[in-house]
Amino acid sequence: MKKIRIGTRGSKLALWQANYTQFSLAEKGIEAELIIIKTTGDLVQHLSFDKIEGKGFFTKEIEDALLRGDVDMAVHSMKDLPTTQPDGLVVAGVSYREDPADCLLIRQGELAEGQLFKLKEGAVVGTSSARRKAQLLGYRPDLCLVDIRGNVPTRLDKLRSGDFDAIMLAAAGLARLRLELDGVEKVNLNVREFVPAPAQGVLAFQCCADDLETRRIIQQHLHVPKVSAITNVERKVLKLIGGGCHLPLGVYCEQDSGGNYHVWAAMADAWDQPVRRIRLSQSTSFGLAEKVVEELV
Repeated sequence: MKKIRIGTRGSKLALWQANYTQFSLAEKGIEAELIIIKTTGDLVQHLSFDKIEGKGFFTKEIEDALLRGDVDMAVHSMKDLPTTQPDGLVVAGVSYREDPADCLLIRQGELAEGQLFKLKEGAVVGTSSARRKAQLLGYRPDLCLVDIRGNVPTRLDKLRSGDFDAIMLAAAGLARLRLELDGVEKVNLNVREFVPAPAQGVLAFQCCADDLETRRIIQQHLHVPKVSAITNVERKVLKLIGGGCHLPLGVYCEQDSGGNYHVWAAMADAWDQPVRRIRLSQSTSFGLAEKVVEELV
């Protein structure tokens, strides 16, 4: 069996994801090595996401390496992966789902008990996500939202140094990195009220469509079908609407013990526009994404 070459970004979170994949394969007796690739999202740090042209700015260079044959598979945060795959590539599997929620990290001394999200009046909040901005302003129009870039540890440093009163992050990243949160207070947000990005907390395993050996390895040893069932709904909503990282869209799907699907979605036309919210439930995923889009758009 060949050694699997895993393409990954070099950030601490991306390396955690790639190392997790490498370890998971090693448990099954499959050897893998990591190959670090810089992406547009890593190189362009002075612009917010909505000012970077195109889609897939955290994935394109890794996908190019796959197509050239420089790596055998890639590990992506699924929420960063465009819903349409480049010709010749497939998402061959998805991981377990870490906590899909967003969370606020508030600098010590700036916590406002009794206020929504524990944010003081006019608090300066760092986030570059149009989705997070729209939902924050929908609940708290008094907040001052400021773009922030950099990896998770860098953002924490900026918060502690006083650049912001609070920052918004995905809870999954914090859980995986196990960072020390001294000097900050963590406020968890309810996924049904503050709706996360489609597939937030899930890893996507991508490879070449004609690489049948790697596809088989991913399917047998890494893929989690139950997670795929719900992220398929979330990402289909995103695909039908035609959005990417620039779109203020949150979609979250759950499947209960009876097999029924429940979807919460929130969308705005722009980050500073009103947010529309819906909830839908049905016994099957068939046609569910289409119904969500019909009510949302």
